[in-house]
This record gives sequence, structure tokens and C-alpha cells, in this order.
Amino acid sequence: MSGQIGNQPTPPEAEGPLLLDIAEVSKRFPVGKTGWLSGKSHSLVHAVDDVSLTLARGETLGLVGESGCGKSTLVRLLARLTDPTSGSIRFGTRELSAIPAKDFARDPDRARIQIVFQDAGESINPRFTAADAIADPLRQLQGLTGDTLRQKVEEAATLCGLPLELLARFPHQLSGGQRARVGIARAIGPRPDLLVLDEPTAALDVSVQVTILQLLVSLRESLGISYVFVSHDLNVVRLLCDRVVVMYLGRIVEVGPARAVFDAPLHPYTRGLVAAVPRLDGVRADALRLVGDPKSPIDPDPNACRFHGRCPIGTDRCGVEMPELRRFAGGRQAACHYAEEAPA
Repeated sequence: MSGQIGNQPTPPEAEGPLLLDIAEVSKRFPVGKTGWLSGKSHSLVHAVDDVSLTLARGETLGLVGESGCGKSTLVRLLARLTDPTSGSIRFGTRELSAIPAKDFARDPDRARIQIVFQDAGESINPRFTAADAIADPLRQLQGLTGDTLRQKVEEAATLCGLPLELLARFPHQLSGGQRARVGIARAIGPRPDLLVLDEPTAALDVSVQVTILQLLVSLRESLGISYVFVSHDLNVVRLLCDRVVVMYLGRIVEVGPARAVFDAPLHPYTRGLVAAVPRLDGVRADALRLVGDPKSPIDPDPNACRFHGRCPIGTDRCGVEMPELRRFAGGRQAACHYAEEAPA
């Protein structure tokens, strides 16, 4: 079954040895001018707000939500490319949140956490050949040189299905699929424990997407890597991921086994996302449609549900009481006062 797309039967919640344990992580960005004469502080964009999640070794965790919900900010926090405003990021036995991102770039654990960006063509230095791009983290993080470096580069390229004769080419001489393979080979070269994938197939044709997803499944099986996989394509997340996290305006609104969440979503926002996915049998009569746009993430009301005002089943209570992420049967979690009433 190697190379096939499909999630394996795993526990609905992260069990066993945890690779990643994130607790109450927030990231806020100041906007506007500081009112130092009036004593007023900056307004703040709540990009990620009080997020907690876990990832087991060998698990694939999907991260979904509309544009602007905080997915990319969260994965940059996980990959330690940016610093959290508050909260804990524990990787294995180490607490990483106190290590500034600029210092973590030289940390020994940097090699254990790698990221694949959405557009490999934009993330690869155009002056680097494919070989140089794959070699760079091996040289910087592990100090490899000479024949050992060349051997590791060729090994990573082979694992990713990249013909060795293409290693001398520059990014503009490669196809989109080939550049994607270079980006993945660069990330797996140091043999990370965690690979963060920020919409790695979004810029590719559908036929190429399938081959890249098959590659990711094969690498997960052969190398035992854990994935955090960000995507707008719910069908891909359903097939590739063991569990899924749904985000809305910086907060987690639902967590659970991927197939269970998509088959019977508890949160009205998740129901709207699922209803928006094209179906061969048409739209269900009870499908919940998302209307309107999300509120501004600048200084949101701390007492109100972020989905309030857009939610078709919300009440006055939702505007004055923030729902907590509650546990339900089957390893499910949802942040909604009326999750029990959401139709399957």
C-alpha cells in the first residue's frame, strides 16, 4: 500500500509518545500608531489566539480553515520561524517557546523541524541549483561537506523521485512538480522528526498534486516522519490526515479524527466548510452555507464567539460568552454552545 493516499487507522486523539505539545499559544501583531501622548496602546491583530494541540510521533495532523484564519501563522510558530506572544511549544522533551526564532535557526533541533512552503519556486533561491538547494540545510545544520554532502543530496533526491541529472538545473529550468520535489528533498535531507507542510500542492496542477501527495505518503511510511499538513482542499485532508484541526479567526473550533469530522461535523463553521465541497450527488438539503465575511481579527471581543454574527444557529448567549473547546465522544472536540444540536 506504499505510496497510496489514505489515512491509516489511528487513535482519534494523540496517544503514546508526543512529539509536539502546544499549550495556550497566541501570536498578536501591533497595528496603527502608538498613542504615547494619550497613553493608549497599539491595536492588536489576534492572528493566533490561545491555541492548544498535540501531535503524536508518526501522526499526520491536518489544519484547515478559510484564508486569514491563522493557519500560516500557526505553522510558522510550530516551525519556530517566528516567536509566540505567549504560550508553550514543547518539542519532545524541550520547551522551545523561550528560544528566540533567530537563535533557534542555529539550534541543534533546527534540523528536526523542517517546513515545505506553498510555492517551491518562490522559496528556493533562484541562484541555487537544485543540488545547492538540497545541500544548503545539510551544510548549515549538520556541517556536511565533500563526498558525504553529495551522497546525502543524491539520497534525498532519489527518495523524492527527482532524477539526478536535474540536480544541476536552476529553479526556472524545472517544472512545478520538479520544484516541489526539490523543496521536499531539501526538507527531508536532515531527516527531521516533524515536517510542516504549508499547502505544498496549492500551486500545482491536479495531476501533479496527486503524485506529490503519493510521495508524501511514501516518505511518511519509509521515514516515520510526523506531518502538520495545511490545506484548503478538504478532500485531500480527509484522505491524507489522521486527525484534523479546524481554525476560525485565530482560534480552534473543532478537532477530531479526519473522517469523523468531515462525515458528521459538530461545529456550524465546519459544517459550512464541508457543505462548500462539491459533491457528485448534489448539495444536501440540510447543508449549512457560510454567508458573509469573517470579522476583523483586530481587537476582537474577548467575550464573544468569533463566529457570532455569521452563525445561523447562534443566539444572544454567543455574543456574551466565549464557548470553550469541549470534549465529545470518539475523541471529538468542538467550541460551540450548541454542538450537540448540530445535525450529522
